[in-house]
Amino acid sequence: MQLDGVRVLDLSRLLPGPYATQLLADAGAEVIKVEDTGVGDYARAMEPLTDRDIGAIFEMVNRGKHSVAIDLKSEDGRAAFYRLVEEADVVLEGFRPGVVDRLGIDCETLTEYNDELVYCSLTGYGQDGPWADRAGHDINYVSLAGLMDLTRDAAGEKPQVPGYQIGDIAGGLFAAFAIVGALLSRELGNTGGEYIDVAMADVVASFSQSVAYQSVTGDPAEPRPGETPLTGGVPWYDSYETADGKWITFGALEPKFWRAFCEAVDRDDLVDKHGSQDPAVLEALEDELEALFRERTRAEWETMLDDVDAAFAGVYTPAEMVDHPQFQARGLVVRPDDAPPRLGFPARGSDVPEAADETVPAHGEHTREYLATVGYDDDAIDALLEAGTVRRDEPYRGQ
Repeated sequence: MQLDGVRVLDLSRLLPGPYATQLLADAGAEVIKVEDTGVGDYARAMEPLTDRDIGAIFEMVNRGKHSVAIDLKSEDGRAAFYRLVEEADVVLEGFRPGVVDRLGIDCETLTEYNDELVYCSLTGYGQDGPWADRAGHDINYVSLAGLMDLTRDAAGEKPQVPGYQIGDIAGGLFAAFAIVGALLSRELGNTGGEYIDVAMADVVASFSQSVAYQSVTGDPAEPRPGETPLTGGVPWYDSYETADGKWITFGALEPKFWRAFCEAVDRDDLVDKHGSQDPAVLEALEDELEALFRERTRAEWETMLDDVDAAFAGVYTPAEMVDHPQFQARGLVVRPDDAPPRLGFPARGSDVPEAADETVPAHGEHTREYLATVGYDDDAIDALLEAGTVRRDEPYRGQ
């Protein structure tokens, strides 16, 4: 999983696109953030701020990248960008459909400068369809895709907003996957350059595979909140409150897990109730489990069921999650001595690179460096800086 030698021009901002290119950077790609000369990536100033007055989200998904700030609305700025495109492998953009055409940085135009370019557009609703031009955020994508309907216990209750951005991250993840696939296809000689259209709403909708059959066939048994085995409709796959007001999750779908649990809590009388479809039996069993789990604290249950194969886990806050021994053992939480803490690359393997560069780029920090690599001399760069066509800020303190 070595993407060394792959150069990515990232025109996106906020979370979805930067998460996609962070995954590529963690795998070794050289990622250049191409920001405007005004405020740049909005996430730089979004709260919460770190102790360096940088947006925390920005720091988390822009490690080891380089920043070039260019005014793409100017002729000289576009000319500089085109030179960068000539040396790039990938361009990722997250503008609304039509914006790149107006700027003159659409796929067709850029292919004239690099016919092997992989060009990815990552948007909320994609490049076509009646909603293509509609404004949106994560909450809108997950609601359209059917996810929020299933975040409640019953159909009449209020849909719950997911705890963090599912659509944004899903879109970024799929964009990274599609880009790597296109690069591989190019290297295999199957394709040259390629255009990729990723819609976050599409990706979240594709996550619904466990309920998709009923949905696409119009089956009257379409999954409803709290009514199916995977949406809290059975007692052995649900969450329960513990004695200390915390919660646990119980996922004993398979009879062997249920039996192991019943034996561990000395309730052999419950074994045969697994798989029942009798509403009265299910309701009584739910009551039994609610009372049972309230007898001990979350920590006590974790200790008691630690070596029991019962598909059991505590419900953790994000702050508790980062200190959990499982994630610590996997190296997911990284706390460098000389850089901000972060969540690492979520895969392990024999050839997964360890991130060597933990720095977060200042706005346009690498403008001079990259313009020099594509033929601009010092005088030309100085002239662009003076004209405001490009921008370069000093590196952040401590880097």
